[in-house]
Amino acid sequence: MKTRKFLKSCLGASLLLLLVSHYSSAQTVPVGTPVLDDYLRRAQLLGDVDSASSFMIRPLYPVNAFGMKYSFDLDSSVVDMDQTGVHQIFGKDNKGKFLMMPAVVKFQYNSTYAFGVNDGAFIPNRGMQVIVSPGAYLEYGPWSAQFQPELLMAQNQDYLGFPIEHQLSILYYYDYMNRIDMPERFGDDPYNQGYLGQSSIRYNFKEYSLGVSSENLWWGPGRRNSLLLGNNAPGFVHLTANTRKPIKTKIGSFEGQFIGGFLKSSGFLPPWPDYRIQENNVIIPKPEDNKRFLSGMVLTYQPKWVPGFFLGYGSTSQMYRQDISGVGDILPIFNGRKKAQNIVDPIQEKRQQFSSGFFRWISPEGHFEFYGEYGTRDNDRKLDDFMITPESGRAFTFGFSHLMSLKKPGHYLQISSEMTQTGQTIRDDIRAIKTWYVHDHVVEGYTQNGQVLGVGNGPASNVIFLEFAWVHDMNRIGFQMERIVYNNDYYYYRYEASKDWRNKYVDLVPSLIGDWKFGNILLNARFQYVNTLNYKWYLENSPNGTYFIPGYDRKNFVGQVGLAYIFQ
Repeated sequence: MKTRKFLKSCLGASLLLLLVSHYSSAQTVPVGTPVLDDYLRRAQLLGDVDSASSFMIRPLYPVNAFGMKYSFDLDSSVVDMDQTGVHQIFGKDNKGKFLMMPAVVKFQYNSTYAFGVNDGAFIPNRGMQVIVSPGAYLEYGPWSAQFQPELLMAQNQDYLGFPIEHQLSILYYYDYMNRIDMPERFGDDPYNQGYLGQSSIRYNFKEYSLGVSSENLWWGPGRRNSLLLGNNAPGFVHLTANTRKPIKTKIGSFEGQFIGGFLKSSGFLPPWPDYRIQENNVIIPKPEDNKRFLSGMVLTYQPKWVPGFFLGYGSTSQMYRQDISGVGDILPIFNGRKKAQNIVDPIQEKRQQFSSGFFRWISPEGHFEFYGEYGTRDNDRKLDDFMITPESGRAFTFGFSHLMSLKKPGHYLQISSEMTQTGQTIRDDIRAIKTWYVHDHVVEGYTQNGQVLGVGNGPASNVIFLEFAWVHDMNRIGFQMERIVYNNDYYYYRYEASKDWRNKYVDLVPSLIGDWKFGNILLNARFQYVNTLNYKWYLENSPNGTYFIPGYDRKNFVGQVGLAYIFQ
């Protein structure tokens, strides 16, 4: 009964906001927009859009980068400015433009426990949750304003997280939870929250743009994971200076972005916060003044002499507001502070820093791309230390995608794969909890509103992803398979003595996916069966001494549906 009432209220709110959005469209393609986000990347592999764009700094600006009329009508099949009663061009010399953004509604359902990554404002949730996002775009001369808020409504039903029977491991578990803000559940009640979403105010000049934005950002070449910034968490308000299209020079093309903004904490606690071991609380309270400033930069370069090849570098740094003391704390390009590994640097150790170098090579003739990203934490190592042990503090992603022509013109078989590893391999790093996204001083870790800003499966996760799909224009039907190992550093940290492989926490996730365009309606759907082995690393040993017994295995059904309505 509660579920039925919740669905009715969500549907009513969705219809209401869809009607409201009739009076309110976008010149970027926000990260995670149903259908359009994936379609643009395929279009580049097919040679349908300019191959000079790296696709390694998103959101994209299709009007500027690819010469399209409207960023939300990528195939020019919907909007007719001579017939529309919604979009308007106005002002002296037609300098003004009012466009309706696609009205977006996203649904997600988890049957047993929380699961889901790269889903923006969605929270860890069992049951149903919905995001409704209408919006409008207004432009006059060099000024533009994009308003696309997001309303989240989540059932937030109770589910079993880290088991209390797992008593011997709780202390080890809290060594991580005390260094990151990553609650398993956002309170005990239904969770409703409004966000600015994919909104911005900008001053635009030629290839450049300056402004304030709350849009989700994606840095790096990955299709499934980004080491530095992705759309796993809600966007945060930030100042931005960025390019809207590649800047062409005599030696090649460049793109870039500088950002600076404040991150928010979730305000929720990990499971069993009142638990005590030997009369000591396992939880260490986080500071009350926990406002964190995140700054970052990313640059890409496309050499003139190697068409289709892109190189990039990104860096981020976050620290508490009260610890900011100089320019190096604000602009990450100046915050290296290189030192030997046995030297203590109190200033550097107040910052949580990440850097990554990446590449992407595309062949529109072969409908193929290959890409990779290699990242390091702390950004404080000297070159000779790095050359000796490059695996210390590292994370990486490698992937490819290929579109194979089928007999029917315009139809393709897409084969994609991606591997990401953030788990560490050096024993001393694991014992010292030098794990990606957690930090000793910035104890909220690399998070926004309780969710990791980078790889969505969390600290020290290792992921292998594979996809086979039939595609035609914007339409796609396919099968995906994913293997996720959660916090591999915790596994070795906790079970190093026993080396018991039965405790590894692993998900095997087959998925059916579909994208389809019905006139001016875009539909995206994903249905997943999550087969979890050794949930939360828990293994209940048999009292009769039997060794080969199953761990605490669980099953979860996940359904995701996204709808975008493009106004004509």
